[in-house]
Amino acid sequence: MEILNLPNLLLGISIHMLIWEHLPHWGSWFNAILERLPKPLQTLYEHWRCPYCAGFWIGLALHGVTGAWFVPAFADLPEYLGSLTTLLGWFFDGLVFAALNKLGVLVLAAISFPAIRGHEMKAQFMAKMKAEKA
Repeated sequence: MEILNLPNLLLGISIHMLIWEHLPHWGSWFNAILERLPKPLQTLYEHWRCPYCAGFWIGLALHGVTGAWFVPAFADLPEYLGSLTTLLGWFFDGLVFAALNKLGVLVLAAISFPAIRGHEMKAQFMAKMKAEKA
């Protein structure tokens, strides 16, 4: 029995990191597109940097695109709520996805700092060694 849809979570974390942490630094084309967007969309992009806020909408979009529930148990909510049952299921699914999306982004950010620092230190060391040989 599947408890969480981990492939969707990994995809959500990847989408968040691509759009808010990587594309803005890969040349000027992405930022040029952002600057041409209407002001309300630019504001929305800036406010959705939060991995929880963006994660909620990413989770809903992935649910809609893949048809897969992040928490399959939300597909089987009690029917006594009538037409709200599906809406609540999607809402709860998005909330859980958002929380774990935020956790995933924060964990990756936390472990990436020492890795980046180590890479910088190695590059400095190699430059120093090359300079000493010359």
